[in-house]
Amino acid sequence: MYKIPVSVLVIIHTADLQVLLLERADHPGYWQSVTGSQNPGETLYQTALREVSEETGLNAAHYSLADWQMENQYEIYEEWRWRYAPDTRFNTEHVFGLYLPDIMPIRITAREHLNHIWLPWQQAAEKVFSSSNADAIRHLPAHQRSDQNNS
Repeated sequence: MYKIPVSVLVIIHTADLQVLLLERADHPGYWQSVTGSQNPGETLYQTALREVSEETGLNAAHYSLADWQMENQYEIYEEWRWRYAPDTRFNTEHVFGLYLPDIMPIRITAREHLNHIWLPWQQAAEKVFSSSNADAIRHLPAHQRSDQNNS
């Protein structure tokens, strides 16, 4: 079954704007926020909840998860196109923010990620490999209050 070319990007952060980054197992040195494709029948919110759980062990429903109403369209990297239907070249990514009261313990899945790190938002924006991920992190200060108030 091919992946749907619609995904979520979840910026997990604390009140003092520490951002969680994960290092990809299939590309050591590539750091990113939680991300993943929508499954058939899922809402984007459900996709964000699932991906956070799968990639960090956190139950995002226990915290404040907000849809930032940001959408990015990007060309899928050639090396990952085999996961999508033939002739699919673009993905639409929807950005969410997950506010945590403090830095939390993270449980990564070895098949997906090698490591995790918490960084101040400016450093996190510089460390991620994806320009859309960097742009989303740079928007974090503007979204922080809505993330904290969303339930």
